[in-house]
Amino acid sequence: MKLKDPKNPSGPVKIGKYKVWIERDLCIGAATCLAIAPRAYKLDKDAKAIFLDSCDNESIETIVDSARGCPTAAIIIEDENDKRIYPK
Repeated sequence: MKLKDPKNPSGPVKIGKYKVWIERDLCIGAATCLAIAPRAYKLDKDAKAIFLDSCDNESIETIVDSARGCPTAAIIIEDENDKRIYPK
């Protein structure tokens, strides 16, 4: 499995027209995001979520659902105008 951005595995990454990243300090490795969007994430050696190259194969709706499922709201999503989509 390849990473979307090996230099910045927790993002920010572009998924469609959205910018998405994971706040590593908030991520507790619950893996809810993996359960909801398995093509987008995996856990690294520190049990923190990181983006897979295949994240582009997930719909933005699924990415938003994965962010909503995160128990610590560690997944941040902004639109192309830097407007926060989640969490608000």
